[in-house]
Amino acid sequence: MESRNPIFSRRGATGQQAWAGPVPSVEQLNQMYAAPSYAPPSARAMTLDDVVVRGFTTLGTLVVSAALAWYFNVGWGLGAPAMIVGLILGLIVSFRQSTNPALILGYSVCYGVAIGVLSHMYNDVYNGIVLQAVLGTMVAFGGTLAVYALKIFRPTPKFAKFVVAAAFGAIGLMLINWIAGIFVAGGLGLRTDSPIGWIFSLAMILLGCFFLLLDFSEIEHAARAGVPERYSWLMAFGLTLSLVWLYLEILRFISYFTNND
Repeated sequence: MESRNPIFSRRGATGQQAWAGPVPSVEQLNQMYAAPSYAPPSARAMTLDDVVVRGFTTLGTLVVSAALAWYFNVGWGLGAPAMIVGLILGLIVSFRQSTNPALILGYSVCYGVAIGVLSHMYNDVYNGIVLQAVLGTMVAFGGTLAVYALKIFRPTPKFAKFVVAAAFGAIGLMLINWIAGIFVAGGLGLRTDSPIGWIFSLAMILLGCFFLLLDFSEIEHAARAGVPERYSWLMAFGLTLSLVWLYLEILRFISYFTNND
């Protein structure tokens, strides 16, 4: 039977019928027009194993860079520029939420050099302090992971907002302390071997553990949500950033109670 639908029954100048097949139903038409012309391959979903592998890669790059800077004792002539470049790369990754491995590994290399120089300087004054700080960081990481894995505490949205606000507040206080230090020795005393310095360092260590809790929560939720595999680089970057924070704060805190004789 001839269709009266002009889309499926067209006649040219010769009057020949252009559509001679059966007339599609309304449901078939909807499926035809709703279906994409091709099915693009979907990206593989991120897994916890992906984060572990990227984490070892990112943290391993940082540790190797720090070890080389320590071994060759490159000094602040290279350490200071590396710290500045690492800070810039870290800010780019953080604010753009970049998953670019080159940026993230670049941060690891630069900050690794800076940490190697700083650690060498501390170890020259306080022999053996670096090993203590590394062990302290491992204990803090393991303890925080246990708290999260055993569901003793799970971050909430309000907790996340509090941690972010506390971090901005801490950075602001350190900046004010640095400016005050230009005019008064020790500034506000936040980074001195004094009760206020001890309390501030402990608060910064605790804040680092809070960031680890947020990192664990973000990794778990991202894996459940099936985000693309490339985001494992961003998760690894977050973990590395938190561990760097923890290590530096533990290093400083131990120095307050270490005899430099």
